[in-house]
Amino acid sequence: MAHTIQVDVVSAEEEIFSGLAEFVALPGEAGELGIYPQHTPLITRIKPGAVRIKVPGQAEDVLVFVAGGLLEVQPHAVIVLADTAIRGAELDEAKATEAKKRAEESLANRDTNLDFAQAQSELAVAMAQLATIHRLRRMR
Repeated sequence: MAHTIQVDVVSAEEEIFSGLAEFVALPGEAGELGIYPQHTPLITRIKPGAVRIKVPGQAEDVLVFVAGGLLEVQPHAVIVLADTAIRGAELDEAKATEAKKRAEESLANRDTNLDFAQAQSELAVAMAQLATIHRLRRMR
């Protein structure tokens, strides 16, 4: 049997994934992180993007979109505490495209009482969702 690590991806609403994995990749604050079993303990913030989970015996990786959050890594466990998490198959391209368009319009329209940081954050999340959707399509 391959070496595995327990992976749990949870949001405030629900548990999105719980199971064994051979490898996990996700967008850390300082760049892309790759985690194998026996990884050095680590706690860091994560950016919006795809969590890619290599499940033993499965040809395709499991993809979960996270809109940011925290990552805790222990030698035998990976815990992703996401602000928002959506299973890859449940992502809605039309909604993500519309959210991206709204955020871009908000940033372009400087006449409104705009929370610039909020609009930038919404744009980053929408773009990360679209990138996850495109990655999922390439996998199929």
